[in-house]
Amino acid sequence: MDSPQSQQQQQLQQQQQQQQQPQPVVKKKETRGRKPKPKEEKKDEQQAKKMKAHQQPSVDERYTQWKSLVPVLYDWFANHNLVWPSLSCRWGPQLEQATYKNRQRLYLSEQTDGSVPNTLVIANCEVVKPRVAAAEHISQFNEEARSPFVKKYKTIIHPGEVNRIRELPQNSRIVATHTDSPDVLIWDVEAQPNRHAVLGATNSRPDLILTGHQENAEFALAMCPTEPYVLSGGKDKLVVLWSIQDHITTSATDPAVSKSPGSGGSIIKKAGEGTDKTSDGPSIGPRGVYHGHEDTVEDVTFCPSNAQEFCSVGDDSCLILWDARTGSSPAVKVEKAHNADLHCVDWNPHDDNLIITGSADNSIRMFDRRNLTSNGVGSPIYKFEGHKAAVLCVQWSPDKSSVFGSSAEDGLLNIWDYDKVGKKTERATRTPAAPPGLFFQHAGHRDKVVDFHWNAADPWTVVSVSDDCDTTGGGGTLQIWRMSDLIYRPEDEVLAELEKFKSHVIECAAKP
Repeated sequence: MDSPQSQQQQQLQQQQQQQQQPQPVVKKKETRGRKPKPKEEKKDEQQAKKMKAHQQPSVDERYTQWKSLVPVLYDWFANHNLVWPSLSCRWGPQLEQATYKNRQRLYLSEQTDGSVPNTLVIANCEVVKPRVAAAEHISQFNEEARSPFVKKYKTIIHPGEVNRIRELPQNSRIVATHTDSPDVLIWDVEAQPNRHAVLGATNSRPDLILTGHQENAEFALAMCPTEPYVLSGGKDKLVVLWSIQDHITTSATDPAVSKSPGSGGSIIKKAGEGTDKTSDGPSIGPRGVYHGHEDTVEDVTFCPSNAQEFCSVGDDSCLILWDARTGSSPAVKVEKAHNADLHCVDWNPHDDNLIITGSADNSIRMFDRRNLTSNGVGSPIYKFEGHKAAVLCVQWSPDKSSVFGSSAEDGLLNIWDYDKVGKKTERATRTPAAPPGLFFQHAGHRDKVVDFHWNAADPWTVVSVSDDCDTTGGGGTLQIWRMSDLIYRPEDEVLAELEKFKSHVIECAAKP
């Protein structure tokens, strides 16, 4: 029979073991703050709510202050309350140009709790042209309402959750999606039938399935700007490359087809057509599989000028550059690119020497690939530190070579200009608290900003989405916005324009 003392020791050991059993840290690492809250464990949810309650006053304060400044900061702003959380948002092709606004496709994901299927949504968006919206109009929006500028056009019932959407630059009616499986799914969104998302509805059938991953590939996904190539990374630590060249008909690159998206059937060849005579179904294997990461690959991107070069980042804190012409091993492997997991990477479309990365260490780093060597030596040419939580998404602006955006779990979407770093004009005008290079902060989201996308067809226009279902009472928030051009235009231009209104301002101020 055990003594009372040994019984106490056993009880203490049992308690310690029980305390060690839950592993919310691992769960968080896997989800990167991107999964919707209804799917998280109850303990995690309760802890998050306690933290939220502690932080709530500052979040509300910040949001209230931001909302009062909307007419000053923005040329146009639209707020769209979502029924379900969305983990990805992307611009599609521009459909129509009119006097005051343009109509454009918008791709979104809907991440449900299982009561209805997960969906890929194709919406039509009315993008108001610059200097058209009145200040009082853009400031009058209801956080709980759907925006009149965003209208659902088609719903695809997705087999599993939609974690990432990417459009094919050669024809943006072709999109790829990452889900909670090893496969990458390819969709011709115009040829796909419109579906009604009700419980028990069968999944829509992808036009093509890309196989090659050995484990789930959930976030790392890219389309090549110069060739119809798809790149992916996953939990199997692999980077996988496919060519869908042989599976897309010649109409895919025909401008006439792009301009009339509803004009006919699928532009993806069915099994047995063209060169794909051995395939029994709509699936293809990879062109290349690349080994070099030691943990989950979180993001991938192509070199803008060369389809054979690409890079990847992962939970092993590495940035790896690859060259398909030299084999399946890394061309350059940068160890410890950050001090934590890397979540995102983007390659500058204007200068293919510059690469930015975002990390769980809250920072963005900019690398010059000319400074990187094959033995993994290399350090960032600059560190951008302005976020208070993990950075989830980074993207270079299509409109100015030195500008990029970053979104994070702190609910902020920051716009940076590395040309402004260290310049006297910036030091003179910047508030002391602002980090170098940061020149605009979008604070309209009240929780983590999981994705955003610059609009290549409409300069300086951004779509962003946040997982803030607790704050809004809905699933998440989609926002479309364009900062005032007085913020980014050259200073002398802005001053010259304001000078024209000087007499009018003085006259108004003089009136009793």
